[in-house]
Amino acid sequence: MADTFIYLDHSATTPTDPRVVEAMMPYWTGVFGNASSLHAAGKSAKAALAQSRETIAGILNCNPVEIVFTSGGTESDNLALRGVAKGMRVRGRGSHIITTAVEHHAVLDVAKELADEGFEVTFLPVDQYGRVTAQQVMDAVRDDTVLVSVIYANNEVGTINPIAEIGAAVKGKRIPFHVDAVQAPGLLPLDVKALNVDLLSISGHKFYGAKGIGALYARRAVALTPQTIGGGQQNHRRGGTEPVALIVGLAEALRLAEAEREETVQRLLSLRNKMIAGIIETIPEAELTGHPTERLPGHSSFTMKGLNGDSILLDLNEVGIGASGGSACTTGQQEPSHVLLAMGVDPDRLIGQMRFVLGKHSTAAEIDHLIYHLRALVERHRAMVPDMSVSS
Repeated sequence: MADTFIYLDHSATTPTDPRVVEAMMPYWTGVFGNASSLHAAGKSAKAALAQSRETIAGILNCNPVEIVFTSGGTESDNLALRGVAKGMRVRGRGSHIITTAVEHHAVLDVAKELADEGFEVTFLPVDQYGRVTAQQVMDAVRDDTVLVSVIYANNEVGTINPIAEIGAAVKGKRIPFHVDAVQAPGLLPLDVKALNVDLLSISGHKFYGAKGIGALYARRAVALTPQTIGGGQQNHRRGGTEPVALIVGLAEALRLAEAEREETVQRLLSLRNKMIAGIIETIPEAELTGHPTERLPGHSSFTMKGLNGDSILLDLNEVGIGASGGSACTTGQQEPSHVLLAMGVDPDRLIGQMRFVLGKHSTAAEIDHLIYHLRALVERHRAMVPDMSVSS
């Protein structure tokens, strides 16, 4: 293992910002009360909780009571899909759900399970870049459609969907619209009114907050059946004692991400374009996946024709470079990416998936280091398959 480690897996997780750690520290042992308690310790915790809600609501442009704190993006997605689907069915509104074929498994697997429970689910196909259009969504809408869920930015290939346009179209049909925005904070706008969304999921550890904390924005008018009950916390939308320290950290992480977003995006765009151009120009096997421009500013993803991406990634780790083949939640399952399959990627490229995602501390020197070692490793792996065609 190399002495220095270059981390290029920021879609999987990010290091906790020291400023976030500092903000959380008083709430571990000092202000430790239960926010539901009536005594002074409880009131102090409740005040911190209220301030955190105000901070997050201000960034999302919503009412503080519309913020539901969860354990992370997976729970937020689960609560959105299950909560709305069951809430609408109980009210006799219908049982049809629309989502896409390239969602994170936190949405995809829940949708499949709801289908097993009697809901009808339409999985929209995507184009070669992994995008869907507002027209596709509207063409799939039925009288009994109770929920639409579309990912904001894809974690595997970085493609950004036209969320505001889709939301505007769906709004006219008065159908709840959920967006998995886990990859978006600090990189994309989060104003829920401008995006025309009714539910939006985020996860702290994706934007330099702590692991184990997330949030779901759920518009007050949306019928949301709680999936965790007992105690009646959070306006009966999600039971359980609130983890005040983690929530304070989530609010601070989101505040910093939004305050620094413009500067971060401009810096990452320059570095990302350098990384993509460098890899494409020096490695004949590399083919960019995802949209060439409508993608996350620090995100690059490739397939390598005829090569095993995981094997190359393991060798990169040995020279001190950390990256992944796709979603960190499914790495190692030895199955082709459902995202690449939905995008129609050539079969001989499916196992050659690699993803390099920059963070706010990434440098141009790190990109040069990556390209140097990646090129050498690809040549070594290619030599093991001498009959492989390198034509694209």
